[in-house]
Amino acid sequence: QVQLVESGGGLVQAGGSLRLSCVASGSIFSINAMGWYRQALGKQRELVASITSRGSTNYADFVKGRFTISRDNAKNTVYLQMNSLKPEDTAVYYCNAGVVRSTTSKYFEVWGQGTLVTVSS
Repeated sequence: QVQLVESGGGLVQAGGSLRLSCVASGSIFSINAMGWYRQALGKQRELVASITSRGSTNYADFVKGRFTISRDNAKNTVYLQMNSLKPEDTAVYYCNAGVVRSTTSKYFEVWGQGTLVTVSS
């Protein structure tokens, strides 16, 4: 079984910063791409940023220049550094990973439980 656990969410004032972490654990052979998604109240889940196993990154337009995604493969961890936060960034942030399980050698997507980020004006 593979799990993703997010942490680092909380309440912050506009213009402030937060750093989200997501740790993968379990029977993992390898982790391919990892990403952060968010879902605001009444809206669909959307991609925030993603990073490949080689470090290539992709960002949504609404976070470009403010957020940075990174990963530590030795720790099976992906991070999202969020700077210059805006009230519209308020959402539940979810970690996602493409994982190859040790037992089956098959690829599948795993989602974390989410961490709430609230930005006050």
